Amino acid sequence: MDRGWLNGCSCRGLDPAIFYPTSDEDADEAKAVCGVCPVQEECLEHAIVHREHSGVWGGATERERQRIIRRRRRLRALNAPAAGDGATAASDGAVAGAAVAGSPVTVGSAGAVGS
Repeated sequence: MDRGWLNGCSCRGLDPAIFYPTSDEDADEAKAVCGVCPVQEECLEHAIVHREHSGVWGGATERERQRIIRRRRRLRALNAPAAGDGATAASDGAVAGAAVAGSPVTVGSAGAVGS
């Protein structure tokens, strides 16, 4: 995965502690930075694909990223071909992310994840 997007991130040079709050409720400062970041989507996809387990990435906390992964898995399951046609289903969330990576994902200020 290309990591050139890191050069354009709004968090570059900021104190990393901002992006590792003690709770989801304390993530507002990080989410504000991510909210105006030109590479927010790339950052979020990086965190999902690489299973980042802590911190705010692309404006989403770990809990919010888990919701995104679960939603993508459900969508993939709904769109999966019928059993017996020779197709195999991927079980990894990273693959699920790639399957619908073009789908817009937003993270609300109250932590609600939507599309």
